[in-house]
Amino acid sequence: MSKRPPRRLRPDEEALWQRVAETATPLHRTTLPKPTDIERPKRTPKTPVVEPVSPFSIGEKAQTRMTHDIAPSMADQIRAAPVAMDRKAFGRLKRGKLSPEGRLDLHGMRLAQAHPALNRFILGAHAQGKRLVLVITGKGKDRDAGGPIPERLGVLRHQVPHWLQIPPLNAVVLQVSQAHIRHGGGGAYYVYLRRSR
Repeated sequence: MSKRPPRRLRPDEEALWQRVAETATPLHRTTLPKPTDIERPKRTPKTPVVEPVSPFSIGEKAQTRMTHDIAPSMADQIRAAPVAMDRKAFGRLKRGKLSPEGRLDLHGMRLAQAHPALNRFILGAHAQGKRLVLVITGKGKDRDAGGPIPERLGVLRHQVPHWLQIPPLNAVVLQVSQAHIRHGGGGAYYVYLRRSR
């Protein structure tokens, strides 16, 4: 949208300005500029940044392996979380040296089924005094269905850590970590529970 140029003073307004300016006593011995004499700074137009196109050959197959997920992966988010449990025990946990005392397999469940099952399992394990449990989510499907709305790959794998960080489970969960390869790797999580009081 273009701006309109500044309005010029009409002759009667110009005459009124001159009369007011003649009656005013200047603070410094300089002549005051008329409002019409003030120049506005001119804007320099921005040049658009053009991304270079990578070289290609006609008939070459397009690179269609795109991900719509701009958020950091769940593994990166969990890795960046601070360690809340004993560091020595956490090191043993990451190396797969601790054995889970219970396991929940959420394979094939929908979100509406998985969330209550996870709540029951974690709260029940905490009530039984268990400290380390394994929650298996699976890695999820490996491709987008191609619909107009992008789908997150591995919905349960992304949702379970979120559920573990909100009530009622956050009161009993001390640490969440991706499982060692012997316990499921990227498709499972270790859940280290607080001591029951």
